[in-house]
Amino acid sequence: MGDYAKALGGKLRAIRQQQGLSLHGVEQKSGGRWKAVVVGSYERGDRAVTVQKLAELADFYGVPVAELLPEGRIPSGSEPATKIVINLERLQQLPADKVGPLARYAAAIQSQRGDYNGKVLSIRAEDLRSLAIIYDMSPGELTDQLIDWGVLPPEARPGQHVGQ
Repeated sequence: MGDYAKALGGKLRAIRQQQGLSLHGVEQKSGGRWKAVVVGSYERGDRAVTVQKLAELADFYGVPVAELLPEGRIPSGSEPATKIVINLERLQQLPADKVGPLARYAAAIQSQRGDYNGKVLSIRAEDLRSLAIIYDMSPGELTDQLIDWGVLPPEARPGQHVGQ
């Protein structure tokens, strides 16, 4: 099997372990629906898992199928998969008491990526949702706030597209 199967297996193992289940525990909890040997072979990447089986396994674990995929998560259908580009130069000009959490988050992403151009930083909609939780706002409210601060361009508002 390829690297993708091994990465998928790693995600399956991580979810199972987060739930405190052994392979045998999965078999017991599922009433024999999921055999320990089969789940183990999926986790090692020794056995291909069909889309149907993956969906059933996600349902058993109580997680979205996208959580089991190793990369390229599918954005939720209600939001466009647009890039969110933060103006780092503007961010540095704002008071730390306002933008502290955003600045720390951006610095962590830069460190993780080794991306220190210092001008802009692209983040995902998922990152914006996390930041919205930190700021105790909805993602839309946070987007509006970041636009007001000049950290995001006005085109970042959901539903607005370039050229409209």
